[in-house]
Amino acid sequence: MTTFNDFNNPQVAKLPNHLRQFIVDQDYNKYTPIDQAVWRYVMRQNYSYLKTVAYYPYIKGLTQAGLTIENIPDLQTMNDNLGKIGWGAVTVDGFIPPSAFMEYQAYRVLVVAADIRQINHIEYTPAPDIIHESAGHAPIIADTDYNNYLSYFGEIGAKAMFSSKDFELYEAIRNLSILKEAIGISDEEITKAEQKLKMIAENMGAPSEMALLTRLHWWTVEYGLIGTLEDPKIYGAGLLSSIGESSTCMKADVKKIEYTIDAVNYPFDITKQQPQLFVTPTFQNLIDVLEQYADTMAFRKGGAESIQKAIECKNPATAVYSSGLQVTGIFTEMKTNGKVAFIKTTGPSALAYNHKQIENHGKEYHKDGFSSPVGRLKNNFKAIEDFTSEELKENGITLGNVTKLVFDSGITVEGLVKEIKQMHSKIILISFENCTVKDEDGAILFQPEWGMYDMAVGEIIVSVFNGAADKDAYEETTHVSDLNTHKTDYDAETKALHELYKKVRTIRETTKNTADLTVIYNQLKNDYPQDWLCALEILEIVQNKDEQLAQEIENQLIKKADTEIEHQKLINDGLQIIRNNSVLV
Repeated sequence: MTTFNDFNNPQVAKLPNHLRQFIVDQDYNKYTPIDQAVWRYVMRQNYSYLKTVAYYPYIKGLTQAGLTIENIPDLQTMNDNLGKIGWGAVTVDGFIPPSAFMEYQAYRVLVVAADIRQINHIEYTPAPDIIHESAGHAPIIADTDYNNYLSYFGEIGAKAMFSSKDFELYEAIRNLSILKEAIGISDEEITKAEQKLKMIAENMGAPSEMALLTRLHWWTVEYGLIGTLEDPKIYGAGLLSSIGESSTCMKADVKKIEYTIDAVNYPFDITKQQPQLFVTPTFQNLIDVLEQYADTMAFRKGGAESIQKAIECKNPATAVYSSGLQVTGIFTEMKTNGKVAFIKTTGPSALAYNHKQIENHGKEYHKDGFSSPVGRLKNNFKAIEDFTSEELKENGITLGNVTKLVFDSGITVEGLVKEIKQMHSKIILISFENCTVKDEDGAILFQPEWGMYDMAVGEIIVSVFNGAADKDAYEETTHVSDLNTHKTDYDAETKALHELYKKVRTIRETTKNTADLTVIYNQLKNDYPQDWLCALEILEIVQNKDEQLAQEIENQLIKKADTEIEHQKLINDGLQIIRNNSVLV
């Protein structure tokens, strides 16, 4: 068993087991010299443009998060710096389920995709990568108002109910993003994946809580603008990390809308640039909108509508009785009589109080499920949870006594009382031997040969939320995809190109021996005519030191930009920074 690396960061150290399962090693040595050049190019472009349109001082934010323009960030350095502002960071393999992503935020831990985009996706990638996660999210994390919003969003999001359809959509999105970033994948495979995603997205039915909450996350944390409609500034990570969309988003054809709760009505497509963006006047407004939406969610509303969401989820969820008892399991049935009268889970279930599993009531004991009435006893003005010792006695609920309880709903529970469990002056659980439970029509809900009957106590269901009440005790395994990102095995020709990039970086950082650059450029020109980024890096070094070589490279790049439309903007933007002799401080 591998030892968990918490990077000596308190926030990372607090992560529970069910979140640690997503963490992968960064493996810094896997980043190639081309990867490092991609990072540097994007970051130089970002600084050149974002210093005037980003909400937060970009370089200051990078420094506070332990990032530099020159090198792909090292996770330990990030944690050393983020730890000073009460945050941490871990690396994961591509997309993780939204509920897990939200919960990391609640723990104040940034989730950073370990991989970096390919050079052919340098402007934008549909897959999460280290540029998006670190250069996008991290620079603004030092802003107290913003990081409070981020962690609070995580707390709310971790409770959001999802549907089984959400899992299908997640898998389709993850699959497409992996294929688009992989090398050697055919257009046919990508088209097939796109069609599958489109089909699922168009047949989702009514959006779940998580789906709607994810929209709010997208239009704020990922693609948010702050300020006024006339003069917005960028704070969303998707924009801060996209050298293409960070500039196009400010154009008039991208509609700017005031950020309100109405943003939940705007779905998004991760594979395309956004047709509209939302502008918040303050980060406090983000919290206000989040509160407005949270008031509609199952964890705050409870009741039959919320149990129905749990049934549709088809994954572990928790219902909370008014007594405080928490029932975790996969909900499969509910009876109502104006309000919830009976609930049932199937498969491993557990009981908890205040998010701590009750002794001897884990999923091993309740391995086949759990069921119980909800409500008051018939003709009784008081809820069972509030009964005094005398009232328990009056209703026949005493240890060793055979009693028959009749609920308002018509459900009956008849058996020998074996245990009455109380917590903080509330009765939460009554256990029966030789027990029979029937519904109002006489149908059997539980019979004596099934063993001990543990009856939950509570007048109403006050809350329903995603996942287990005591996640570690339940040993909850959040859905981990079987689809892994592709690991590239580079051929000899590509490895030789990596060496050229490495030599250029070494010259720039140490020797400054421009004579070697002529040899490198000639090899580049002859053996790798498709390359443009390494040529730009050489030009940057020789522009004021070798006029002849600089002119040759610039002419060649201008020609390439004129003939290769897909590289035109990238080359021209790179040339512009070199001509302006941008000094990055």
